[in-house]
Amino acid sequence: MNENLFASFIAPTMMGLPIVTLIIMFPSLLFPTPKRLINNRTISIQQWLIQLTSKQMMAIHNQKGQTWSLMLMSLIMFIGSTNILGLLPHSFTPTTQLSMNLGMAIPLWSATVFTGFRHKTKTSLAHFLPQGTPAPLIPMLVIIETISLFIQPVALAVRLTANITAGHLLIHLIGGATLALLNISTMTAFITFTIPILLTILEFAVALIQAYVFTLLVSLYLHDNT
Repeated sequence: MNENLFASFIAPTMMGLPIVTLIIMFPSLLFPTPKRLINNRTISIQQWLIQLTSKQMMAIHNQKGQTWSLMLMSLIMFIGSTNILGLLPHSFTPTTQLSMNLGMAIPLWSATVFTGFRHKTKTSLAHFLPQGTPAPLIPMLVIIETISLFIQPVALAVRLTANITAGHLLIHLIGGATLALLNISTMTAFITFTIPILLTILEFAVALIQAYVFTLLVSLYLHDNT
């Protein structure tokens, strides 16, 4: 058991070199490109899920927004597979790092905002000042709307980081308590051991839900700017 509660969130190294890049690239190997006329069941189910998610997420977009479908599907597949692989024993979850999540959120958010200012300049500027605002409140509302705009990528990254980190920490804490109870009462330890199992099942659902929520929010930002 690790002495430091946050030791599992430290970026792993090999021979003094960080291997985070290799870990981030690994999930792409789980989604092979189909090269046959008739695919096997695994690839067929994978393509069906991708088409179902893409159809649901891109239904609200116009033709200009639908050009982002490949980007959004790649994003949800990457985050979902990374979160699930992080639940394996002795593994590392890159999405627990706020720096990585900000690295995904800021460029995507910036692209949607720049798209809005480029194609819908008047509408984008109108979001900073609601219609019918009294003149004395105009400077304050512009500042508030500007802050709320710039806080969107931070909220995206913090939400993903907090949810994934909280689940890992909870499993770690209850697992440590189970080991401590093993020397005191075997029956109590066995009962406590069922809690991490149930939490692990819950974390599989959270891993997929958080990937969907992250991608859906980016999709909604895109919808507001196209």
